[in-house]
Amino acid sequence: MKSKKSKADLFLELAGEIDGEGFSRKVAVDEFVGKYSRLLFGNGADWARRDGALGRKYNIARMKEGKGNRITHVELHGFNKNPKRRPIGKQVRDAYKDAQCRVLAVSKVQIDHKDGRYDDREVSDVSKQKPDDFQPLSECVNYAKRQHCKDCAKTGRRFDARRLGYQVAQVKGNGEYRGTCVGCYWYDPAAFNAALELP
Repeated sequence: MKSKKSKADLFLELAGEIDGEGFSRKVAVDEFVGKYSRLLFGNGADWARRDGALGRKYNIARMKEGKGNRITHVELHGFNKNPKRRPIGKQVRDAYKDAQCRVLAVSKVQIDHKDGRYDDREVSDVSKQKPDDFQPLSECVNYAKRQHCKDCAKTGRRFDARRLGYQVAQVKGNGEYRGTCVGCYWYDPAAFNAALELP
């Protein structure tokens, strides 16, 4: 029995010849039909993200042409010379195999690094990873968290949970990022809520 092709391999097949410097033709999303319909994605860009299998090897250009905010074309722009690998070990994947999203309580989840800066060396080392360094989040929640973490990295200001209707901005620390994500809503929504229930 043939094994199912990964989405990355499907895209490479559809794109056709990749030149010696890692460039492909511009592939229209409209071509994601028939055997390639698995390539259709939502806002999270799924297989076309920089931290996916394809993004670790190639620089992926996701283009939005015309009106609207929808990705219309995908093209490879050379080999990724500085891939940021964020491997997640089997012991962690097994721990969250049947887990639900910590925010939306749905069962289709992605395993998220709690620390949005990805700068903890132990968490980057598969042999030292612990399930508590991660959390199960649905794709849309993980996408939202990623956007807020990018904002924090850019501004040095941690997410203010009052924007979601909470009475407090953080449960530990304050609004200024000082080397840790602990206490921010996005670091661990479950722990954030549990902290608010303490007397």
